[in-house]
Amino acid sequence: MELIQYVPELSAYLAADEAIDHEHLLVRKTVADLRGSAAEAYAYAAAAYAFVRDTIEHSADSGDTRVTWRASDVLATRNGICHSKSHALAALLRAAGIPAALCYQALAEDNGDPGPVHGLIALRLPGRDRWDRQDPRGNKPGVDARFSLDGERLAWPVRPEFNEVDYPVLYAAPHPAVLRGLRSAENRAQLWRTLPTSL
Repeated sequence: MELIQYVPELSAYLAADEAIDHEHLLVRKTVADLRGSAAEAYAYAAAAYAFVRDTIEHSADSGDTRVTWRASDVLATRNGICHSKSHALAALLRAAGIPAALCYQALAEDNGDPGPVHGLIALRLPGRDRWDRQDPRGNKPGVDARFSLDGERLAWPVRPEFNEVDYPVLYAAPHPAVLRGLRSAENRAQLWRTLPTSL
């Protein structure tokens, strides 16, 4: 699949915004901590990915009912769904000068009904002329996402027979429908009703 930048200028994928607030002190402190053990860009990106995937709980797995959407809040609470964790990882990458985009999949529930859109990121490391998608959702039995530049290791490869879709567009900011769903939900149960099922 060819990934398509929504904004042509690469600098847009380094910018801070309301959700990817990488100028926040907690984001900067986390970057400094991660850089202490991984200064080179690839090693840093892999460390940031593992940090978000493994130390920030996916609230559907942990049972946490809070809804986070701003990167700094995700880091502070160590809680969030896939979109929130993607915002946090994008912030950690951008703060270190690594372009990061938000991207999405339309996935189905086990019964075949459309589920909420799934969020992940793509990054562009120095010296590479392509974007690489990564899924920081968090692993559990049946889910084994990994940081990889040699072929995607996402939580869920799409199943065409269920009308699942990989959206090729790389967004510099969260998709408005996703952000609206995150911001309007009072708790995680309500969030599943406010997130879009397609883009």
